[in-house]
Amino acid sequence: MTLSLNEYITAFSNESHNASLSKIGRGIEREALRALPKGRLSEQAHSEKLGSALTHPNITTDYSETLLEFITPVSYAPEVAISQLEDVQKFTLSQLDGEILWPMSMPCFVEDDDKIPLAQYGKSNIGKMKTVYRQGLKNRYGSMMQVISGIHFNFSFPKSFWQSMQAIEKSSMPIDDYISEKYFALLRNYKRFCWLIPYLYGSSPAICSSFLQNKNTNLPFKKTDKGYMYLEHATSLRMSDLGYTNSEQSSLQICYNNLSGYLDGVKNAINLPSDKFAEIGIKVNGEYQQLNANVLQIENELYAPVRPKCVAKPNEKPSEALKNRGVEYIEVRALDVNPFSATGISVEQIRFLDIFLTYCLFEASPELSCAEQAVCEENMDQVVVRGRDPELLLKDHDEDKLIPQWGNEIFTKLANVATLLDQANGNNLYQTALATEAEKINNANLTPSAQILSKVVTEQQSLTQIALANASTYKEQLLAQDYQAYSAQYFADTAAESLAAQSAIEKADTVDFDTFISDYFA
Repeated sequence: MTLSLNEYITAFSNESHNASLSKIGRGIEREALRALPKGRLSEQAHSEKLGSALTHPNITTDYSETLLEFITPVSYAPEVAISQLEDVQKFTLSQLDGEILWPMSMPCFVEDDDKIPLAQYGKSNIGKMKTVYRQGLKNRYGSMMQVISGIHFNFSFPKSFWQSMQAIEKSSMPIDDYISEKYFALLRNYKRFCWLIPYLYGSSPAICSSFLQNKNTNLPFKKTDKGYMYLEHATSLRMSDLGYTNSEQSSLQICYNNLSGYLDGVKNAINLPSDKFAEIGIKVNGEYQQLNANVLQIENELYAPVRPKCVAKPNEKPSEALKNRGVEYIEVRALDVNPFSATGISVEQIRFLDIFLTYCLFEASPELSCAEQAVCEENMDQVVVRGRDPELLLKDHDEDKLIPQWGNEIFTKLANVATLLDQANGNNLYQTALATEAEKINNANLTPSAQILSKVVTEQQSLTQIALANASTYKEQLLAQDYQAYSAQYFADTAAESLAAQSAIEKADTVDFDTFISDYFA
C-alpha cells in the first residue's frame, strides 16, 4: 500500500525507523575547466602528475583535456562530501602550473572551437573508444557546448531505510524490485518539481559573447556595455537550448514509470538511426568520426536532468547494470556550478537536495503520461530562460501558477521533511537550510542568477573579472588549508597506481580497435 506524505513522515518519526534517515549516501561529480590567469581556456594536456584520466578514482577529464572532473566516493554526511571535494581540488591546484579552476558553468573566453582539445585516455581500446565518443560529440553538437560545466549529485537511501519503508507499507515484493519501483516514483516527482532546482541554484544567466560564435539562437539576448550577453530573467542558460540539449533526442519517449519501460526506451534510442548524424559518417578516410550514426552513440549521450543509476561492473554497460541489479542511486544533473562556493556546491545545497529528494519519494507519485512529462519539461524550459519573470506561469496539472504560489505550496510540505531529517540527525541544520531557500521563493532577487546579473548589468562589472577573482580566492583558500579526508601521500600513491592500471589495460588488449567496437555493440 502507498501512504500519504504525512503518513510516511509520521511512520518515519518512530525511533525504530528514524535512524535510517541519518545514513543517506551522497557522492559528487564536479566539472571544472582549467583556465589561464587572464580568463582564456588552457590548451595544456592533462598532467601525468594528476594520474591517469582513464583509471583515477577521483580525478579524470570529461569532454576535453582541459575539462576536469572531480569525483567523491559515497559518504554519509554532507560535511564529509565537501571535505573530500576540497581535498581533491587542493591536490589538483597544487599540480597545476599557474592555472585556475573556472568557477562557473558557462565557459571562459574560447577563441576557436577547434582549440578545445578532446580528452585522451591512452592507447587501449577502451581509451580510444572514449576519445572517439567525444569526437562524435564534437561533430554532432560542437565543442563549445561540451565544455559547459556542471555538478552531478548522486543520492541514495540505505538498505535499512528501504527495509523500514517496506515494513511500513507491508509490502512483500522482492527487495531489489521494491527499491527500483520506489526510486522511479521519486524520479517522476523529480520531473514534476525539478523546475525548483534551476530557480534556486541556476547561476548562468549571462555568458561571454565568444560562446555564441557560429550559433543561431532565437533567445532575446541583451548586451552589457562590456559585451556580455544575458537574458533579463534567466536562471540557467546551461540548461537551455544553448546548453545541454539535443534536438535529435526530443522525439524520444523515454518514460520514468518503471525500470523495464525506462530500459526499453534507452535501448530503442541507442539503436535508432539518425539521418542527420549519418551525414557525418562513421569512419572517414580511415579515422573514426563517431562510434555510430544512431541518435545516441552510447547511453551517456542521453541528456536528462536526472538518471537512475547502478554501479557498473567491469565491461558492463549502465543499462545492463540496471537490468541486472536494479536502481542503486539517482544522479541529479540539473545543478549549475555554484560560483559562490570553492567546491561548486555548498553544504547547504546538499541539505536542501536531501530534503527535496526525500519529499519526492514520500509525496504521491502517479504514473506520468507522455503528455504530462512534456508539460513538466516545458515548465523546466521556461524557468531556465525566464524563471525570475514575475509574470511567468507554470502548469501544475490543469492549473496555471506563479512561482511564489506553487513554490510556497511545495515548501510547506518540505518543512515537515526537514523536521524529520533534523530529528534523525539530532540538529536543526535542515530546517535552517530550508528557510534560506524559502526566502528565494518570495524574493527572486536573492537567487544566485539575480545576484550575478546585479553585478554584471546594474554595477557594470566584468563577468570574467568576477570569475577570475573568485577562482583566485578559492585557489588561495584551498592551498592554504590542511587535507581533511585524504592526504598528499594518498594522492601521490593513487596517481601512480592509476598510471600503472592504465598500462595494464593497454597490455591486456588482444583485438584491434575495429573488432573491439564491433564486439562492444554486438
